[in-house]
Amino acid sequence: MKKMTALLLCFVIVLSGCAITPNTEGTGTDTKSGESSSQTSGEKRQLIVSTWGLSEDVLHEDVYGPFEKAFNCEVVLEIGSASERYTKLENDPNSSVDVIELSQSVAENGYEAGLFEKIDYTQIPNAQDLIPSAKQMTESGYGPAYTVNSVGIIYDPEAVGFEITEFSDLWRSELEGKISIPDITTTFGPAMMAIASDYKGVDLASDNGAAAFVALSELKPNLVKTYTKSSDLANMFASGEIAVAVVGDFGVPVIKEAASQVTYVTPEGTYANFNTIDINANSENKDLAYEYINWRLSAELQATTAETLNEAPTNKTVQLTEEQAANKTYGAVAEAAKALDYSLINPLMEEWIDQWNRIINN
Repeated sequence: MKKMTALLLCFVIVLSGCAITPNTEGTGTDTKSGESSSQTSGEKRQLIVSTWGLSEDVLHEDVYGPFEKAFNCEVVLEIGSASERYTKLENDPNSSVDVIELSQSVAENGYEAGLFEKIDYTQIPNAQDLIPSAKQMTESGYGPAYTVNSVGIIYDPEAVGFEITEFSDLWRSELEGKISIPDITTTFGPAMMAIASDYKGVDLASDNGAAAFVALSELKPNLVKTYTKSSDLANMFASGEIAVAVVGDFGVPVIKEAASQVTYVTPEGTYANFNTIDINANSENKDLAYEYINWRLSAELQATTAETLNEAPTNKTVQLTEEQAANKTYGAVAEAAKALDYSLINPLMEEWIDQWNRIINN
């Protein structure tokens, strides 16, 4: 009995100093005791999280395990690609999923369809510390971004013969037959449209991408091919097939393993891509879902996952070393990265894909 008492005392002490102390403003929370209803009753509820099937062991140790202990619950995972999981929820809005983690572009479809809860951000205190581009996304009233990446340029300095610093450098005639860019259907395909529109000095929203396609037509002589997986670039650089590529920062480590001579730069005017967390509008555990989101945005957890999961933090108070921050959208880059407007982009994608294929993949 003495041993059990000591263990319980130890847990209470740890929890009291932890970033996941139950949020007293959340629904289902006893504001006098600061404990959730599941804790006070001793019942163990399930929180069903729909997410990617990556690094599950690390996620259980760093993300889910501490949350389960703090809130006397069990986290159950539904695993699959973003599009697969979204389609499943779309076809079954009465799904038992409570929280769903999606890429920004896929999440936008759920907002349009009314599948997700409008978020009460007073219940997510850690959202106040989001970087500007991520905080801008919360203005829609839906779920926040918990990690971010951005697009840049990776190139072989010797093969190029000059320093690349801006996206506009991609259009230089010296790069004829040396570049690969992401296909329109990939994560950063829409960002490539925005980059091309910026090159023409036109706001993408003002002409629905017309100027971007003019710029892409002008860029075509410099293109070797488009790609669908950033890992494919590793072989293209290693073989000398290309000397320059537009790529998300998450793809840089794999490319550098195959071609150590390459350099990665993040030009001013880069675009961000976010992974978001939303609550199923029909969730029966919304109080617990709010607590989970607040935990996901905490500086404590994001500092951990930046190292163990290579997730760039969206919490601006997280401090990373130079080594930890390498190839991440962090610090000044994160502060300056622009968010893409998928409420504009998604309805245009079918038309864009058709034009892209005629101009670029022809």
